[in-house]
Amino acid sequence: MKEKNKVSANIALFYDPIFERHSTGFGHPEKAERLSVSLKALEETELLRSVEQRSPRRAEIEEIELVHPLSYIDRIKSMSAAGGGYLDLDTAVSTDTYEAALKAAGAVIESVEGCFKSDFKYSFCMVRPPGHHALSKRGMGFCIFNNVAIGARFALESGKANKVLVVDWDAHHGNGTQDIFYEDPRVLYTSIHQYPFYPGTGSQEETGQGAGRGYTINLPFPAGTGEAHYIEAFERVIIPAGRRFNPDILFVSAGYDSHYADLLCSMRLVDSSFSKMTKMLASLAREYSSDRLIIVLEGGYNLDAMAHSVVQTIGALANRNIPSWDRKPLGSAHSELASQVINKAVSQQGIL
Repeated sequence: MKEKNKVSANIALFYDPIFERHSTGFGHPEKAERLSVSLKALEETELLRSVEQRSPRRAEIEEIELVHPLSYIDRIKSMSAAGGGYLDLDTAVSTDTYEAALKAAGAVIESVEGCFKSDFKYSFCMVRPPGHHALSKRGMGFCIFNNVAIGARFALESGKANKVLVVDWDAHHGNGTQDIFYEDPRVLYTSIHQYPFYPGTGSQEETGQGAGRGYTINLPFPAGTGEAHYIEAFERVIIPAGRRFNPDILFVSAGYDSHYADLLCSMRLVDSSFSKMTKMLASLAREYSSDRLIIVLEGGYNLDAMAHSVVQTIGALANRNIPSWDRKPLGSAHSELASQVINKAVSQQGIL
């Protein structure tokens, strides 16, 4: 991939080959092929012609320290230099992990810089390792540095933004991002996820703390929830809450493991579901945030399902109607429970 290929579109795609050199070991679901298969699908649909391809810079240590203490950063650096190891049973560090993690965070930071300078409207950060499970002092759930949290904190501390909206549609709850901003009213964190499920957080009683109370919105859907309830949650909860919050910039933790064919999760979205959600967030960004929308890759473990879902996401940003690879949207297995979650969230937020 070329480092920079200027085109007339308003989408930046951040990618670097180092991301594929972050090795998680044989049989691990979070593997390098997730990126290569997605890039191939983008090329086959000619969507690569609709984006500006960029290789991100490394994040500075001081920028990573906006979220993670130096002691933790040095631990990842040392583990990589020593040939790798494991932070827990699921979270691998290899020789190239430290460099990949610096560039993954750098992609999000550079996205913030670029959209505030109007270099582009939207960005898609096709990065590894993912980030939304990473706590301030501990990596977990395949995640090393919390890329979205670093980008959001950078936007705030650099004075570029006063308020940040984070929408997490990964099927796993983004416990790290929630924890980092749990007391911060400058960040509205919203998550739709399978519950109960890994990592065990994300109940509707978790709404923030102190000054941040009310600035965390969790939609813990039962396994088997389909597109109709996701879209209803966007229409009745996430979009109204976003409008009321009036953010300066939007981030998406874009996991594709809520696709019905995913290997780890049990939700029922199809590839075109992600196009619909993306369009709704792009409309919100256009209305309130001068089109500043940054989408950051998290999970997604069926290679074909993820690739086609990424195509639908970027196609929505490019205003391209890409035919769905999937069957028609599936209904929810536990419709009544899913509706109860939405109704409770509406009540909690006072959204009419």
